Amino acid sequence: QVVKLSKGQTLVAEGGTEIVLRVGSATAIASSQGGLADVTAGKDLGTGQSLTANHLLIVSRTDGRGVLAVTDVILIVRGPFTIKPQ
Repeated sequence: QVVKLSKGQTLVAEGGTEIVLRVGSATAIASSQGGLADVTAGKDLGTGQSLTANHLLIVSRTDGRGVLAVTDVILIVRGPFTIKPQ
């Protein structure tokens, strides 16, 4: 589904959720067990690392991983998630 986040909002995803950044700027939120799997680039994104538009990200575990909106963003998300305010 298409998800819009305002600057400062956080999307926290559950394990197996897929995320694609379409518009705007966002950074990864990792956990102590790892970050977001950027399968397009073949690397792991740690907390604070910038997401690249149109790259497929996969959240491997339900442990607080997600996305922080640096600007207003539009994401495509498949799987369960919650949105936390600023």
